[in-house]
Amino acid sequence: MYPGVWPRESGLLVGDRLLPLDRPVHDDRVPVLAVGSNACPAQLRLKLDAAGLATPVPMVRCRVRGVEVGVSAHVSRAGYVAAAPVRAPGVVRELFLLWLDAGQLAAVDAGEGADLPRGNYRRVWLPAPDVEVEPEGGAALPGVFGYVDRHGVVHDGTPGSPRRHPGQRALLTELLLRSARLRALFGDTPEEFCARARADAALCARGTRVLAEEGLVTGSGLERYLRVEGADGGRSP
Repeated sequence: MYPGVWPRESGLLVGDRLLPLDRPVHDDRVPVLAVGSNACPAQLRLKLDAAGLATPVPMVRCRVRGVEVGVSAHVSRAGYVAAAPVRAPGVVRELFLLWLDAGQLAAVDAGEGADLPRGNYRRVWLPAPDVEVEPEGGAALPGVFGYVDRHGVVHDGTPGSPRRHPGQRALLTELLLRSARLRALFGDTPEEFCARARADAALCARGTRVLAEEGLVTGSGLERYLRVEGADGGRSP
């Protein structure tokens, strides 16, 4: 079911409820663009609960130009192939922006492996006008944070052209049809893939290597924002 159910509108996540939001911008919090399960309230609550943290979290629907939802080139231990942002000049779509306090930001960073030397993602600053983010009911922002995949992303059949994420079932069906090696590891169906991958770190690592070895991986176009000085791109929340 990845990435889970996204809200239909902006709201304030408080426990099990999504309440009306009083404003689109929260200057005392950090803006983080969500392209996958971080935009699912249930998944976000799960991450915060695991860290012993409480909501509220403002979740704001935004008009975003310059970023598309691509396919991460790694198999997650949660049993799916996750989304990752990719550079997409001129593309406009709706995504969600999370406004996180320092503790919540640290918890989401941990969930993405942003602070680990071999973690799956690194949190970077995506500046305007390269990435334009206009919150619903608010003015365009000078930039936002996003999680760029360190493994690269899956291409659409042409190296250098990232694949748009079509949804988990369609994606896993496609990958299994394309690769006999993946079928040998994960089975013939999306259900088998998820069941075998879930919580098997060694198997997920082998699947990630297969994606690279079979030439299915390309750059996201956002690599230039990666910084060696820290997971926040040299900026402090």
